[in-house]
Amino acid sequence: MAQLFLVGMDGCPAARVTLAEVSEGWVAVITVVAALAGFGVVKLLDHLRKRDADKEAAQIIERAEIEATARRKEAAVEAREMALQEKAKLEKENEEVRRELHDRERKLDKADDALQARNEQLAKQEKMVESNQRRLAEKLEDANRRQKELDDLLDLERQTMHQLSGLSREEAESRLLGRLEKELTREQGALVMKYEREAVEKTQAKAKEMLITAVQRYAAAHTAESTTSTVDIPNDEMKGRIIGREGRNIRALEKATGVDVIIDDTPGVVIVSAFDPVRREIARISLNKLIADGRIHPSRIEELVAETEKEVEADIRKFGEEALQEAQVFGVHQRIVELLGRLRYRTSYSQNVLRHSIEVAFITGMLAEEMGLDGELARRAGLLHDIGKAADHDMEGGHPKIGADLLKRFGEGAEVVHAALGHHDDIRPDMPYTVLCAAADACSASRPGARRETLDRYIKRMQELETIATSFTGVQQAFAIQAGREVRVIASSRDTTDESAAKICRDIARAFEAQLQYPGEIKVTLIRETRVTETAH
Repeated sequence: MAQLFLVGMDGCPAARVTLAEVSEGWVAVITVVAALAGFGVVKLLDHLRKRDADKEAAQIIERAEIEATARRKEAAVEAREMALQEKAKLEKENEEVRRELHDRERKLDKADDALQARNEQLAKQEKMVESNQRRLAEKLEDANRRQKELDDLLDLERQTMHQLSGLSREEAESRLLGRLEKELTREQGALVMKYEREAVEKTQAKAKEMLITAVQRYAAAHTAESTTSTVDIPNDEMKGRIIGREGRNIRALEKATGVDVIIDDTPGVVIVSAFDPVRREIARISLNKLIADGRIHPSRIEELVAETEKEVEADIRKFGEEALQEAQVFGVHQRIVELLGRLRYRTSYSQNVLRHSIEVAFITGMLAEEMGLDGELARRAGLLHDIGKAADHDMEGGHPKIGADLLKRFGEGAEVVHAALGHHDDIRPDMPYTVLCAAADACSASRPGARRETLDRYIKRMQELETIATSFTGVQQAFAIQAGREVRVIASSRDTTDESAAKICRDIARAFEAQLQYPGEIKVTLIRETRVTETAH
């Protein structure tokens, strides 16, 4: 065995150690060092694994957060798209409901107009029936009276025949002269009736000549412009701006003007609907200004509408003053001037009511001057006869009564008030100016073309009236006169009687109601004449 000697400081051997003992010590040291190294390596590996795990966990968390954010964004986009789809769907449904309501309102207006016209016609027919019944009662009473007189005469003749043989010459002559006197009296009555008939014919011819002269002297346009209810827009994008976010702009416009703004699929057009023509005109002008300005929001809408209302009120006063100046009517209350200007925005069967009133004023004035009456007063009555149409949306009753009440309230004379009340023959015309105003009103409204009726359509309607009338048995001829407002029927005296003629006249009127559509009313006059001719030799 190898030995290791340890030498001391003095050079003498201090101890003796074997190699085996030295090896065992190093082994222990190495083992301890290896154990410590292994422990450190394990700790290091654990630390590295933990760091990698933490890093991977952080990455997983980061990816999860990114994915969650992306999903939230996708969910938000999907929710926004669904909201837009629902909004578009609701807007479409609202548009359909609005369109249906508009159509229903239009149908109800038409039905109301038809019902009103039918009621007026029934009232006139009732008046006609009452008048016919009154005339029939008078005729029956007259026939009974004549029958009684005839019976008395026959009794007298019988008594006379019994007494003739005992009469003296003077008594016979006296009776003969009395009979001759009665016959001469009857002849005198016939002559009076003849001259009276000739006077009536001359008077009618003179009246027709006066009417024709007055109409020819006033050469006004036959048709007048009508108000519009549509607004042109530059593109369909403007429709969305007019509607505004969640419809706030269109609601603000409808609230400020009191109209119904209809935006549908019609390209380049927005419809403005309202029963009041002045409000509709204010809304139309305001909408045009908004489109031209480009700034469309509720406060701007209210500002422009207030501005436009002042402009339209000024225009109304100007139109009223111009109409008074044109018709040469002065000294009218300011409220009447405003109402007269409002007629500029009112139409009747496409005829502008203000132009119609001016035309009636001139024709009435000319007729009055022809008859030696006050032409200025007649023009005043003619100009203001339809003033009630400017306020019939706000007051109850027909426009003649409304106009008469307004004119009376604002200091107009009795002749002007009576002309406004009676120009449609609703009352008995006790004043000449009322009759002249009614005649001028009929001339202005019924002549061909005055109410936007083409000549071909006018001629066709006249032919239809005459064809329907001549289709009845016993009718020889039929003539449509007064622009189709009256049809005169000539009946055969051989094929008809007085009773059957009345029935034919009624049947013709009912046929017109069933087969034709026309404004106002049509008067049917049936004439049955018996002529007896003998020759004296």
